[in-house]
Amino acid sequence: MGGDVSARALELTERRVPFVHARVVRAQAPASAHPGDEAIVHGDGTIDGFVGGHCAEGSVRTAALGALVGGAPLLLRVLPQGGTEFPEAPGAQVVVNPCLSGGALEIFLEPVLPPPLVVVAGDTPIAEAFVALAGVLGYTTARALSEEHPSAVIVAGQGHGDEEAVRAALDAGVPHIALVASRRRGAALLDGLALDARQRARVHTPAGLDIGARTAPEIALSILAEVVRAVRSPRTALPLVEDVAGR
Repeated sequence: MGGDVSARALELTERRVPFVHARVVRAQAPASAHPGDEAIVHGDGTIDGFVGGHCAEGSVRTAALGALVGGAPLLLRVLPQGGTEFPEAPGAQVVVNPCLSGGALEIFLEPVLPPPLVVVAGDTPIAEAFVALAGVLGYTTARALSEEHPSAVIVAGQGHGDEEAVRAALDAGVPHIALVASRRRGAALLDGLALDARQRARVHTPAGLDIGARTAPEIALSILAEVVRAVRSPRTALPLVEDVAGR
């Protein structure tokens, strides 16, 4: 990336702010942009950098915001009316821009999304093992809720502060809450919170997928697998694990 764009991208990445990196990969004169020109497209549509004039910029903005929502990169072809000599690019998104000054552009749009944030509540071997394993996947972990909305909360106090942690996660609107507990203790805790059906559906207990886990690292792995499924395929994220002694 160019210096200014690189610095801005690094700043946004460190702040966990999603954006789209746009880079011109092909240009046909008389386009104003050139291969290698790049920009950052923010979630509000603001563009830092240069990947084309006013007409091309609008097309880039629209496509980039769509890519940011979908999370997948795409190749955008901004073409003038009357066609172009560019070779076909299967899978590219094509925009015909009548006000482009006769040139054509191909711009690669790459969403840069922060890794999932998971809050881990509890000072237990399972909690420690989860933090270590989540780091291997590049996930960000925290020990308390903050202003940033997490993808999941793992309640692994094993009887110490679990009820308060579940309630706080529910109140914060966290979509996936994993409660490390036996089936009986988990049900009793949820009954005590007097949850409605929607709230109860967000709490997964016993936490984790059924992989026959017994040790703390194995249990943490089963919980992490469930979190990955919840993050990647939220509609299929259903609790499957059976009771594990000592949870």
